[in-house]
Amino acid sequence: MSFDVNRLEKKINARFNDQALLEQALTHRSIGHCNNERLEFLGDAILGFIVADAIYSKFPTADEGIMSRLRAHVVNGDSLADVAQQLKLSDELILGQGEMKSGGKHRASILADAVEAIIGALYKDQGLASATDWVLAAFKPKLDALSLSLATKDPKTQLQEYMQARGIPVPAYEVVSTTGLDHDQLFTVECRVNNLPELFTAKASSRKKAEQKAASQILKVLLND
Repeated sequence: MSFDVNRLEKKINARFNDQALLEQALTHRSIGHCNNERLEFLGDAILGFIVADAIYSKFPTADEGIMSRLRAHVVNGDSLADVAQQLKLSDELILGQGEMKSGGKHRASILADAVEAIIGALYKDQGLASATDWVLAAFKPKLDALSLSLATKDPKTQLQEYMQARGIPVPAYEVVSTTGLDHDQLFTVECRVNNLPELFTAKASSRKKAEQKAASQILKVLLND
């Protein structure tokens, strides 16, 4: 499918004064110098600010740690890639031939970067108010789903704090295998802790998720002892 900026504007529900900015936002670095990396850098900062402000208003009693963890539920690679998929951006990405052949249009990191670049482009084209309106609309389901219960510390952090409080060395995680295509990988992680004899293994679509799964398994054993 060839790139069509008017079709893209309809998909993302935004009109640009300078359509070249929007085209640049979808242009991967594999194309060359004129790519979306600078817009992505800008969009990342703007997205973080907008989401932080929304969380600040929604949870007036939450402290800094809770707000940071809530923001991490919204501003992360998986969340951004999900927004990109909802907007059907895969077919709009402008990629070099090598990146295209390797499945780049489905790669989560590239999709996430494109969303941030769109935010940066919209800010440069129309200012913060327009960028804010777009982010709040695109991320509304994720913002609406936030609750204080989601701000509990993740399993890996809980396990680290558990071990440190007892003077036990923190666990080490090792990726023992990675299978599948670049855009559809499965990571296998192993983890062992000093005070448990068994080796814990977990699989997930990202290293981070696999490590969290392994940490969760270990916590269940430790807390049930």
